[in-house]
Amino acid sequence: MLKKRCPAIETVIQYKPGAGGGLLWTQMNQLPADGLNIVGINLPHIVLQPLEGQVQYRTEDVTPVYWFHYTPDALVVAEASPIRSFQDFVAAAKAQPEKITLGGSGLNSANHAAHERLNAAFGVKTTYVPFKGTGDMTTAVIGGHVSGAMSYTAFAVNNKGKVRALAVAMDKRHPLLPDAPTFRELGVDWVDGAFRGIGMPKASTPEQKKRMSDLWAALNADPEMKELAARSGFELVNVGVERMDAFMKERVKVYTDVGKRMGLGAK
Repeated sequence: MLKKRCPAIETVIQYKPGAGGGLLWTQMNQLPADGLNIVGINLPHIVLQPLEGQVQYRTEDVTPVYWFHYTPDALVVAEASPIRSFQDFVAAAKAQPEKITLGGSGLNSANHAAHERLNAAFGVKTTYVPFKGTGDMTTAVIGGHVSGAMSYTAFAVNNKGKVRALAVAMDKRHPLLPDAPTFRELGVDWVDGAFRGIGMPKASTPEQKKRMSDLWAALNADPEMKELAARSGFELVNVGVERMDAFMKERVKVYTDVGKRMGLGAK
């Protein structure tokens, strides 16, 4: 999409693996602030990682410029599960505290945070089971090795017919998961997931940040981008520089509160 929008600009992608993105976020302010260097950033990772204390950057060291999509949280069980609805899930969880096991990707991750939030919001105690990747988790959920998963709508969409979404963290129901209520319908103001966006070196000028923010807004407005996102299970969001301070303040509070329940930041 970027190449289509800016055909004369050569885009060079450099992958910086390490610490789940933490290596790059530690180095991003050392990049030239020339208005051309941008960095992929994720929420809640840039909040939870510093709380965990294993990285060399702080959340405030990261300068977000645009959040362009998110993968909504979703509570999922196997199609064969006796738990047929969210009400069934809550009843089962309250009847046998900690017996229900929910898989997710990684420890101190977006899925782990959503699991803690689920327990707190609905007054239940379930057990989180971290997996290294979605492949292993898919096998475990479908095979009944765990009771379900605290994952994303994309997981439910990509495994439709094998799993059932019980609830989704969206403004309105997902068109491909029409039977799954939103958490708002269930009485909790929860519209969240793993956000993906771009950041720039802290020394970038307001003009540079505004220019990049406007470019990403134009990319998101393209019908082809909307189709690509929908097909992949992503929900487009448009949080540019004008809304960034308020958005980050609210997100940081939510994830810091969840992080405390996960035992992070207590040291």
